[in-house]
Amino acid sequence: MNKEKIYTWYKLANNINELQFPESGLTEIEMGGKKICISLHKEQLFASAAKCPHAGGKMSEGYIDALGNIVCPVHRYKYCLQNGRNSSGEGYFLKTYPIEKRDDGVYIGIEEGGILNWIK
Repeated sequence: MNKEKIYTWYKLANNINELQFPESGLTEIEMGGKKICISLHKEQLFASAAKCPHAGGKMSEGYIDALGNIVCPVHRYKYCLQNGRNSSGEGYFLKTYPIEKRDDGVYIGIEEGGILNWIK
């Protein structure tokens, strides 16, 4: 059974320039009741879970490497910003969220229902 994901879209800002990032390019926000790590890499925004799936490291305290991976500050596990796949070989997966630039602003999509979506 392959159901299409349904998202609730939340406005992050009117434009990308309104968003404030430290030198690391990583910041944490709370949106839709979830803590989310927002990444800015090469003028492109990405969103992922705020905590590393391995040991719960705060991803916003990590960094983005030269290949465009977000790196956990605890054990240096690396994850692809685009899809959350572990790129350092440990087999973990970092949840990602879609970001859209629209005429009226920048939005993040949070999936409705999550694990209990099958109840609908």
